[in-house]
Amino acid sequence: MENDKLSIEVADLTVAYHDKPVLWDIDLSVPPGVLMAIVGPNGAGKTTLIKSILGLVKPAAGQVLIYGKPYEEQRNLVGYVPQRGSVDWDFPTSVLDVVMMGRYRALGWIKRPGKKERDTAMEALDKVGMGDFINRQISQLSGGQQQRVFLARALVQDAEIYFMDEPFQGVDATTERAIITLLRELRAEGKTVVVVHHDLQTVTEYFDWVTLINVRRIASGTVDEAFTEQNLRLAYGGRVAFLSHKQKQSDQVGSKQQG
Repeated sequence: MENDKLSIEVADLTVAYHDKPVLWDIDLSVPPGVLMAIVGPNGAGKTTLIKSILGLVKPAAGQVLIYGKPYEEQRNLVGYVPQRGSVDWDFPTSVLDVVMMGRYRALGWIKRPGKKERDTAMEALDKVGMGDFINRQISQLSGGQQQRVFLARALVQDAEIYFMDEPFQGVDATTERAIITLLRELRAEGKTVVVVHHDLQTVTEYFDWVTLINVRRIASGTVDEAFTEQNLRLAYGGRVAFLSHKQKQSDQVGSKQQG
């Protein structure tokens, strides 16, 4: 993949439900090989932004490019992990079958998956610590296990860009560590990973790029540049007490060092 091209370009994107704007005039430029969080308050349009980039929600206006071309021409470069709550987990299928579904786009719907696809799926499941669960029905898994299976399904797509909608929601600490390790590995391979994220406390630890939105784009860039108290106040309307607390702590450390 050409590294001189932006992995994602969004221009003048507006999405409205029943004439009420959910996203308004969003511009976004994401370079390749970053691990980016999308953060903002509830109802800010975070999931809608991902879905409109993926063509799952029709915008009222605007353009989306994936490596310089429309998404329809580049869909084979994109992997997607939806919110766990949006999936019918009672559907009668096994862990291995769910992951192999990630290969159907590459195979086409007529060709049956074979040994190569099975081996690829097994490798992905081992990577997320779910290799011992291949025959388990997905309805029998815990929330964290279900999330790992969805990650494995995205991995077998061998995409260049991964969109993940709240992958850490409702998982235990062990699964959260496993997920962030995996996301960092993808970044190290030059992949772009875009994550809808709600825990402001871990943004600076987990991500190197961040986009703050609240219907409009507030800021986007490196975490150092964009994840500032001022931008967070603009996005959350002043409800960012933890940052003030951290700022006081750093001020206290600074004054002690000066003293």
